[in-house]
Amino acid sequence: MEQYKLGEMEQRFAELIWDHEPVSSRTLTELCAEAFDWKRTTTYTMLRRLCDRGLFQNQNGTVSALLSKSDFQAGQGEQFLNDTFDGSLPQFFAAFTRRNKLSEKEINEIQRLIDEHKEG
Repeated sequence: MEQYKLGEMEQRFAELIWDHEPVSSRTLTELCAEAFDWKRTTTYTMLRRLCDRGLFQNQNGTVSALLSKSDFQAGQGEQFLNDTFDGSLPQFFAAFTRRNKLSEKEINEIQRLIDEHKEG
């Protein structure tokens, strides 16, 4: 589960890769120089870190995701739910709706998701 916790710059770097993948490592260094003012070595260090965590791979100079952005976000959501609400979606939902009202559109979308994922 630790793979779903990223620091701010790791998250921004991951977003950059997801937005441009597959991307050559050379192009990635250029993107990072422009976006973050990083040197090539900083980009490669960060890339190695996220590759070691199983998010990306660098094969023959081409960087691509091993974990899609949506799968990563799902993992983050599950981790947050487990860490904060003991894995209870109803507890999370109760806490969220205590401060936030739902629109009719949101209610319909949530109902659709419930119907699609109902057991049995």
